[in-house]
Amino acid sequence: MATSTFRCRLITPEAQVFDDPAVAAVIPMWDGLLGVLPGRAPMVMQMGTGELRVDFPGSGGSRSFFVDDGFVQMVNNELTILAANAVASEKLTEADAQAELNEARARKTEGASATEVARVRAARNRAEAKLRVARGRRVR
Repeated sequence: MATSTFRCRLITPEAQVFDDPAVAAVIPMWDGLLGVLPGRAPMVMQMGTGELRVDFPGSGGSRSFFVDDGFVQMVNNELTILAANAVASEKLTEADAQAELNEARARKTEGASATEVARVRAARNRAEAKLRVARGRRVR
């Protein structure tokens, strides 16, 4: 008999954010989105930047997070998400995310080293993803 849930953990360097049964998860990977359902084959993958959504059983609803960088492992019907950064969507505001994006866009790259240009590009991408998560929460 197939199980209808899997164990889902979100862990950052600061804390274990949650450890609960889930029915589905959608994870931003470095190359697109990954959907996870119960009974998924084992895997280890590199996570990207964007919105993590986890659906909980029964009337548990869904939770959404902005996550940035890390790894995802699924083994024995347990999903472990190790994120460098995770912020619950309800703690994000469009105004703060837009300010972060404006600041990132204001950084000059002319004459900068390739390393600095990559840092600026990554900061812009993070801020854009954070703004999408904040706006998505408003729409829901």
